[in-house]
Parts: sequence; structure tokens; C-alpha cells
Amino acid sequence: MMKNIPMSEVLVLKDQVTNQDGQVVSKTLAQNDAVSVTLFAFAKGEEISTHKSGGDAMVVCLDGEGRVTIDDKDYTLKTGDCIVMPAQHPHAVYAAEQFKMLLVVVF
Repeated sequence: MMKNIPMSEVLVLKDQVTNQDGQVVSKTLAQNDAVSVTLFAFAKGEEISTHKSGGDAMVVCLDGEGRVTIDDKDYTLKTGDCIVMPAQHPHAVYAAEQFKMLLVVVF
């Protein structure tokens, strides 16, 4: 079930989460045993450190520029780009600039 987002309304997804200095802000839109959907807004220089996930995770860059590291290889994402981080592979996210992303994890 979706939460924290209006229903039956056209939205600009990047406007549903706000960048805050020195922080990584997250807003969960859906979460259950099969899927997790979360919006993130990173201040410049903020990051989610290296970790592994039990599901395949797709990152969609909504605004700005970020760096995704998968298995020690860096990938730059700009507005409109996406990448899939495979389950059980170490990955991290870093905001080279202010950065907003949609994260969809499928378990």
C-alpha cells in the first residue's frame, strides 16, 4: 500500500522530498516483504555508506548529480539516469551535488 504521497493526483516526484543542508532526507512511499519504494534528497557531500541489500535495487536520479558505487566501480547519475544495483553486491550512494533519487528495491 502506498503512503506519504497523494493519490489520484499528478505530481512532480522530485518535489515530494526536500534537500536539507548536511542531511540525507528519506520519504518511504511503500514497503512490504516484496518491494520498497523510497524518495531520497541528499545535501551535497552526503552519502549512504557501503552496504548490501537482499533485493535488486533500482536508483532513478530525479534531480542533480550523484555517484553510485557497485562492487568498487563508480557510476555517475544525472537527472533522468537510472542504474540497478544487484542484490547482495556491495554498493553506496554519494551526492556530488545536491541530489534527489527514487529507490525501488524488489525482494
